[in-house]
Order: sequence, then C-alpha cells, then structure tokens
Amino acid sequence: MFGTTFILAIRSISRHKLRSFLTTLGIIIGVAAVVAMVTLGKATTAAVQKQISALGTNVLQIRPGQGFGRGGGGPRPPDFTPEDVAALREQIAGVTAVAPQVSTSVTAIYNGANWSTTLNGTTNDIFVVQPWPLVSGRTWTRAEEQAGKGVCIIGNTVKTNLFRNADPVGQRLRVNGISCDVIGLLSTRGQAGFGGDQDDVVVMPIKQVQRRFTGDRNIKLMMVGVDPAYDSGQIQDSISTLLRERRSITGGKQDDFNIFDTAQISATLTGTTTLLTGIVAAVAGISLVVGGIGIMNIMLVSVTERTREIGIRLAIGAVAAEVLMQFLVEAVVLSCLGGLIGLLLAQLVVLGLAPVMQVDWMFDPQINMIAFAISAAIGVVFGYFPARRAAGLNPIDALRHE
Repeated sequence: MFGTTFILAIRSISRHKLRSFLTTLGIIIGVAAVVAMVTLGKATTAAVQKQISALGTNVLQIRPGQGFGRGGGGPRPPDFTPEDVAALREQIAGVTAVAPQVSTSVTAIYNGANWSTTLNGTTNDIFVVQPWPLVSGRTWTRAEEQAGKGVCIIGNTVKTNLFRNADPVGQRLRVNGISCDVIGLLSTRGQAGFGGDQDDVVVMPIKQVQRRFTGDRNIKLMMVGVDPAYDSGQIQDSISTLLRERRSITGGKQDDFNIFDTAQISATLTGTTTLLTGIVAAVAGISLVVGGIGIMNIMLVSVTERTREIGIRLAIGAVAAEVLMQFLVEAVVLSCLGGLIGLLLAQLVVLGLAPVMQVDWMFDPQINMIAFAISAAIGVVFGYFPARRAAGLNPIDALRHE
C-alpha cells in the first residue's frame, strides 16, 4: 500500500514541476541556511581554539598595567625585572616554567634583501611554556643564553622573504645592523586572530636583546607555564600576592599588573561563538517554518483542484485513511526533496565561504541528519491538515464539485 501511495505522490509532484520546486524553496533555503551557519560556526570555534592553543595550554600571561585580564584602568606602572621572573619560578608551587619576553620592531637584512619584522627576546623556557617545534636547527644552549650570544631562531615568513628556498640555518643575519647566527627555523603557525602573522618573528636570547636593542633590563611580558594538576585560579592568586608584595602594593590598592589565562579566554570565546551560532541558526530556522506554511498552502490548493479525483476514489471503495496517507506522503516527499537540495546547497555555501573566513572546511553528519529529519517532520506537521481535509470530504459532494 505504501509503495503505491509513494508512486502516486511522485506522479502528482512531477505533473507540476515548477510549482513543486517553488513550494520546496522555503525548505531549501531554510535547511541550507541552518546547516551552513551551524557548520561555519563550528569551524570558526575550532579555528579560535586552534589560535588560542597556539598561545599554549595551561599558560598564564602576565603584563604590567591594567585593563587587560585581571585588573582595571590606570597610569602605566613599571615593567617587571629578572628578579620577578626568578621569584615566580622559585616561590610559586605549580609553576613549571617562566619565560620573560621583550619585543621590538626591527629590520632584518640578508644578502641585500631586507624585511621588517618583530624581534622577540626570551629564554629557552618559552619552548617549554609555549611548545613550538623547530623544522631544522636547534635552540640556544644555556651558556649562549647566559652570555647573551648573537644567535637567533627565525619564523617561516622571515625565511621566505629573506632566504627564499635556501636553508637559513648556519647563515648570518643582520638585525638592525647587528649580526646574529641563524641556528634554527620555527615550524609554521600561520595567522593568529589576535596578533597577525605568528611566523613573522626573529627570536633571540633575552640578554642579547636587552643589551643591544632595548638598552634596559625591563620585561614587559612573562609567560608562565602551569602544571595541569594544580588549580589555575589558586596559582593566579598566589602570583598576585607575590607580585603585590614585590611591587609594594598594599591595602585596598588595585593590582598594577594583569594576569591573562589562555584557558579561560578559550572557554569564553568558544561559548560566545557557540551562542552566536545558535542565535543565527535559530533566525535562519524561521525560513523552515515559512517553507512549511508554503507546503500547507500548496497542498490545500491541490486538495481543491483534485476534489473530483478524491470523490471518485472514495466512491469506488477507498477508505479515508488511504486518502489521508496519499496527501500526507506528497507533503513529506516535497519537504524531503527540499531538505536534500538544501543539504547540497549548504555544502556548496560552506565550501565557498570557508576560505573567505579563513577556516577549515568541515562536514558535520549530525547537523545534516538533524536538518533532514526536521524537514521531514515539517512535511508531516504542515501536510497533515490538508491531508485530513481531503480524507474528510463527502464522496457525493466531492463528485458534484466543478
């Protein structure tokens, strides 16, 4: 019985191809919009998490000043010192490593080619706190770090613009007129949502940068690695207490430094992205309701057009349940066809927008199955009333209909 009903539904739909397509257009747009928005939202969330993880997991960034992380507004306070770094490393339980960092803009020169880039001065602890594998070469030794030797590790962008296809390791680079031996090449990280090109960097021992470039011992950033076994909030409180003591902040005075927890910001951004994706998907889902109303409308028109056909079927022995099933199947088939086309359109939209949004293309089978199931449910919900009306027709009145 169902097979015959399905064939009759297909024949009825195929008799009015354009009308059927226009009927399903609302479902097509609705399904495509919901699936595309949710998929792109998840891809954006994954990209945000990837960018945050590039900063390091279980990492605290501590900066002088207020208004970023834990702290408020106010005048610029003094920078940190090497003694602050040593105190954090030695006195705070749960701290695995502390990497001080100073940065400045420089011009790197090699063989007549020059490139404006960022120079970061730090210690080997940076590769513990913020793992960044090398493609080739090595990091500096403890002796080179203590002496502030003129050695450097470069990012892929610097390598591409200065060395082209040549191996930079073992070559001598001039940074603002100061020579340094390239001892390593960092692996590619790509663009970061917070700081531009992460690969456009030259990394040197911090003592070399302080002596030859900044001219002081000031430290503007401390990267603190946290043992996952310890509570990050307690460690932040301990750091805050220690730094307040070292910076002579007493009483109810606000901290003149801020602590930025990468794990917390990752959770916040992920939650925000997920919420926005849900809101956009809900708005897009309104078109599914509009599509359902369109199906109900066209099915009511179909019932009116086929009143005599319904009367004949009822007169020769068809029961009301068979008539109801026929029209209900037509509505569901229309809705499911719209759902399938919408799913295909959604994948094309995602393929087109993913490169523009700089996110990876991804296929989420769960949201696709849910969207298709919703489209089928819409066919049932909005097709039931017209089907019920057709099944409730009086055969004699239906046969008299002109």
